[in-house]
Amino acid sequence: MLRSVKALHSYAIEATDGHLGGVHAFYFDDLLWTIRYVVVDTGAWLPGRRVLISPSAIGQPQWELRQLPVNLTQEQIKNSPDVDTDRPVSRQHQIALHSYYAWSEYWTVAPIGPDMLALPPELAEEFAAESSDPHLRSTHEVISYYIQASDGDLGHVEDFIISDDDWTIRYMVIDTRNWLPGKKVLVAPEWITEVNWSEAKVHVDLSQKAIKDSPEYDPAEPVNRVYEEQLYDFYGRPKYWN
Repeated sequence: MLRSVKALHSYAIEATDGHLGGVHAFYFDDLLWTIRYVVVDTGAWLPGRRVLISPSAIGQPQWELRQLPVNLTQEQIKNSPDVDTDRPVSRQHQIALHSYYAWSEYWTVAPIGPDMLALPPELAEEFAAESSDPHLRSTHEVISYYIQASDGDLGHVEDFIISDDDWTIRYMVIDTRNWLPGKKVLVAPEWITEVNWSEAKVHVDLSQKAIKDSPEYDPAEPVNRVYEEQLYDFYGRPKYWN
């Protein structure tokens, strides 16, 4: 099912032996548009600290209770490598986290068309040697980025829609109120031509008129396959589920 990132911000994180905190944000990989970490605010339980948890540690979500259970103990979280989530997450921090929790290293594979290919040792070493990961971005950072259509300004990023089965980002939610009051639309990552991180701007290969006439997104309604069919057919784009 497809879910709003902002809606998940209110979810509680539950360890195997007690409450951990709440979802604060997410880090995603801007190459594959996949969530790599949940940023957890530990609140009163571990004051002044936020921790990163891989989606691979999340069990079956309790959607009605608004809870995400993880297969970790409070003690494991308490003793985990400290990461300053207000700054870019370094390569070394990721390596330390994955080693501590025995999580698989997602950076040891690279996308080759629809497949994944293991990186050669020298590239894996290069990853480890770099001081920061230029492809790891916070959803907090990108929400509010400006959107640039092929023929002018459009609006700003308001939210993300993710797939809860594989933690893939399927859409950015675009608020067009600066140009087209009251309308929200969805843009798939495949339709993005460039993200200018220094200018906080996302460029899409869609015209203002096409977006103006596209099927409107209603945040109060879940994104279902019927709506997605309409959206992809309208733009004439290949569907990711085919």
